[in-house]
Amino acid sequence: MTQRTVASFLTPEGFSQPSVAAVLREGSLVTEASRYAVQALTTRGARRRTPYGSRPVRVGEPVLLVPGFLAGDSSLAPMSRTLRHAGFRTYRADIRANVGCTLAAAAQLEERLEEISQRRGSRVRVVGHSLGGMLARGVAARRPDLVSGIVTMGSPMLAPGAHHASLARSVDLLVRLNRAGLRNLMAEDCVAGHCAQESFEQARAVLGADVDFTAIFSRRDGIVDWRACVDPAAVAVEVRSSHVGMAFDPVVIAAVAVALRPVSAPSVVEVDRGEIA
Repeated sequence: MTQRTVASFLTPEGFSQPSVAAVLREGSLVTEASRYAVQALTTRGARRRTPYGSRPVRVGEPVLLVPGFLAGDSSLAPMSRTLRHAGFRTYRADIRANVGCTLAAAAQLEERLEEISQRRGSRVRVVGHSLGGMLARGVAARRPDLVSGIVTMGSPMLAPGAHHASLARSVDLLVRLNRAGLRNLMAEDCVAGHCAQESFEQARAVLGADVDFTAIFSRRDGIVDWRACVDPAAVAVEVRSSHVGMAFDPVVIAAVAVALRPVSAPSVVEVDRGEIA
């Protein structure tokens, strides 16, 4: 399957597939991973020297982390650890690999939210990377009783088909394996049929007035068209990060932490070197 066989409505006018060379920008994930490693070591030492009573107080609402396409819960483990050290109570989405039907994944996410909400006695904040953010947005629109806010990272909600050719080849492989009889994998209907249409509509549905929404994006994104990640319904936060690196870049994690503690903010914020301007 090539980019042309993906339903045209998934790439509306005004959006486009990143160039083949754009993926070279993803090389910065090495630097981003190094920054996380350094910060983790520094934080670990600081925590050992910090009296227990002076450590961050737990934030009230639980936080559910949803991985992106082809990824599993482990991809967001670095973010989870950092957020926990900052006082947030994080939960996994119980997704080993986000490679299946998007509607089925959304239903699974909704069940997980119901479980966490019932356990904690409150609504939940959801942080989603790439496809995970699109799933989060759809569920938040459908179940505002469960979701108090969402934070998306590099999630092309406005044009999910505007992705790099390498990603299209991964989709092609999943569809071929599904045709060969391997179930629980993305089918052709998920990229060119009713399933794709319904998933796209859910990712653009109107959110409740009391559901916070922050969309983190990067012009350095080499996997998706960054313009598709800037939802007009969201507070847009720009970072300088690769697409994959958003899962562990300390600068992005800092932006997520700020978004999880919503305050009045301008419509566009630029985050750089750990500071918010």
